[in-house]
Amino acid sequence: MTSVLDEIIGGVREDLALRRSATPLRELDARAAAAAPALDPLPGLRAASGVAVIAEVKRRSPSRGELAQIPDPGILAASYAAGGASAISVLTETRRFGGSLGDLDEVRTAVGVPVLRKDFMVDPYQLSEARAHGADLVLLIVAALDDAHLRDLYYQAIALGMTPLVEVHDLTELDRALALDPVLVGVNARNLKTLTVDPQTVVDLLPLIPEGIVAVAESGVTGPESVATYVRAGADAVLVGEALVTGAQPEVAVRAFIAAAAAVESDVAALAEAAGRERA
Repeated sequence: MTSVLDEIIGGVREDLALRRSATPLRELDARAAAAAPALDPLPGLRAASGVAVIAEVKRRSPSRGELAQIPDPGILAASYAAGGASAISVLTETRRFGGSLGDLDEVRTAVGVPVLRKDFMVDPYQLSEARAHGADLVLLIVAALDDAHLRDLYYQAIALGMTPLVEVHDLTELDRALALDPVLVGVNARNLKTLTVDPQTVVDLLPLIPEGIVAVAESGVTGPESVATYVRAGADAVLVGEALVTGAQPEVAVRAFIAAAAAVESDVAALAEAAGRERA
């Protein structure tokens, strides 16, 4: 039975073939080599107080359809950055999400923080595209790739100077991701085969990510309370799209997410201090 993920990837491959016929790989590689060096996202993702926010430019979703009119992705991204976002995610898949590499270009021009190309990466050509258009990070979805393909794309991304965000949805996928010795692992609450969202997936898997790896919670964020729940489970960062693009004040929303996480951190520190006094 064909899953939603299979259908999305089928469309991605068709669109990729058209772009490949229009722009040879050697041309992309030349543009990638001439681009400014990729930014390292890890200092920002690790240094954030409470939680780092990866704020997403997202026009549509397969489950909810049209989310927001975004006439200028650069302006939206700049609002995210002004609110304290540590990185900006840009959905570039066209058929189901309404994104484009043009959106990536506009965001890259508008912000100085690291930029993630979020797409269904299945071919080395897409990684060269990402770097040529200024991406600092790329998403690699374990569910969409076999082990050999995942490994090849992971190390190609690193060779191009980018940081892979390896996304998982269950324990088996997490084990496959950890075999790469990654620096960034995302746990997605959305099952890409059915599009159902279960935040408990994130809560269950985050504590299993080894210390030293930046753990990113993806999907299922509806407000500051969701962020706080993910932080309690061990999230170092949250990737948020729909809750930001459907709101009226994206900069304020990013600040609220960061504040909610900082409050959790403060509560944990206070409990630890109280426990220490009792032991003394």
